[in-house]
Amino acid sequence: MAIAILDIDGTLVDTNYHHAVAWYRAFRQNGIVLPLWQIHRHIGMGGDQVVTALTDEATEDEKGDEIRDAEKALYMVFIEEVEPMEGSRELIEDLKERGHTVVLASSAKESEVDHYLDQLDARELADDWTMSDDVEETKPEPDLVKAALEKAGHDGDEDAVMVGDTPWDVEAAKRAGVETIAVLTGGFSRQELEKAGAVAVFESVAELRERLGETALG
Repeated sequence: MAIAILDIDGTLVDTNYHHAVAWYRAFRQNGIVLPLWQIHRHIGMGGDQVVTALTDEATEDEKGDEIRDAEKALYMVFIEEVEPMEGSRELIEDLKERGHTVVLASSAKESEVDHYLDQLDARELADDWTMSDDVEETKPEPDLVKAALEKAGHDGDEDAVMVGDTPWDVEAAKRAGVETIAVLTGGFSRQELEKAGAVAVFESVAELRERLGETALG
């Protein structure tokens, strides 16, 4: 059976727009006003890369840590408003019933991942999960996917599939040699996800569950 790597932020849990607003406010607190839509295009990219991607190396060197610290604090105000996507826990259950090894993937800090695990009631359900301490470089680098494979005990014989919601998820998985099934819950278009290399795109986690038999995870 396949290893199922399930992205948490934006896929299992509805976080992307909360993060976008938190980044907007963090940049603004540091004297930088960016269009919110532009920030959203970078959600899913690792926080250590967002500042440079949205501004430049000089801003990263001068203010990067301050902006990230501000985003963290601002997002933690939002986190109590974050809810799981419809069908997220049930998707984990479905995959386990089919015999798959399920690893939940995030490069967030332990406090955030713990919150999501509690929301999903997934501690006893998932086989394992990742967090920031498990990766050196964040998406679109493949470290997160490779860490998830390692936690799944991947020895090269099993197939593995990523489920994600952003082009950064797809790219990271591709660099790790893993195919991605994508959902539209992160706010990226079907065309963007397909262009990045997603092998299938579904409207939501709920639709993915309904059509799971049509995928490599069926």
